[in-house]
Amino acid sequence: MVKISIITPVLNGGSLIENCLCSVIQQNCLDIEHLIVDGGSTDDTIEVVQRYAHEYAHIRWISEKDRGQSDAMNKGIAGARGECVGFLNVDDSYEPGVLNTVKEIFDKVPEPSLLVGNCKVWNEKGTLVEINRPCRLKYRDLLLGYAINPIPINSSAYFYHKTIHQIIGGYDVAEDYVLDWDFLLRAVRVAHVMYFNQTWGNYYLLPGTKTYTDIMNGRNRWRVGQLIMSHRRQLPWIQRVWIELQSALLNNPVGASMHYFYVYPHELPVRLIARISKTQRQRAWMRL
Repeated sequence: MVKISIITPVLNGGSLIENCLCSVIQQNCLDIEHLIVDGGSTDDTIEVVQRYAHEYAHIRWISEKDRGQSDAMNKGIAGARGECVGFLNVDDSYEPGVLNTVKEIFDKVPEPSLLVGNCKVWNEKGTLVEINRPCRLKYRDLLLGYAINPIPINSSAYFYHKTIHQIIGGYDVAEDYVLDWDFLLRAVRVAHVMYFNQTWGNYYLLPGTKTYTDIMNGRNRWRVGQLIMSHRRQLPWIQRVWIELQSALLNNPVGASMHYFYVYPHELPVRLIARISKTQRQRAWMRL
């Protein structure tokens, strides 16, 4: 049976770390570890971690200066004892029973595999904003952009074999904002990718956090666009032209609507579904 290492990079997360630790504890999952990678916190983060580590043997921690989140994540991978890893940020959480579900799947899939579920996105008021359902995960699908084919929005909803990093390398230490996007775009090219229409994670988009600020000032969209373009430029020219044409068509309102209802036909009005066969929907999609 595989062992899963849950890795949490943190810096001055004393007000949040307890909930993070409890999210893993409440999974009641055997043969896992929770590795806390602290970047030299000056608050009570380590005191809280030490208190829980004395009671729960699956909790390990290191605390030392690092070069940012990517560096901390790479340290976590290097120190992980499990064959499979998942990242749980200090302000995120798992749905009940997720780790046992994932462990059972890993026992049956080839290596290296990347398992992806759905993720609930919450705002600071505790209101559910959306459920991220990244059901189309081929490399060229993701290069069409988030508005067309959403990428997994948060690491609480995906897990993978650690050996993926032996093929693609670690997280980019020079990238501190879209590092997860960069990893996923590289990982889907080498891994056996499996999507499960189950909600696994909870992502809290909170004011004051790095990602929230980047989204609000518009920089996140620009960074993601630049990353996607850099990957498109690596494709043979004919594939790149085809993706650029698809992106242009699908980013207009009519194309985007047709694509959305092709992926989620159950959200069409019932009477309309009865009149539109699956074959007709596929033909419409192929004409885009």
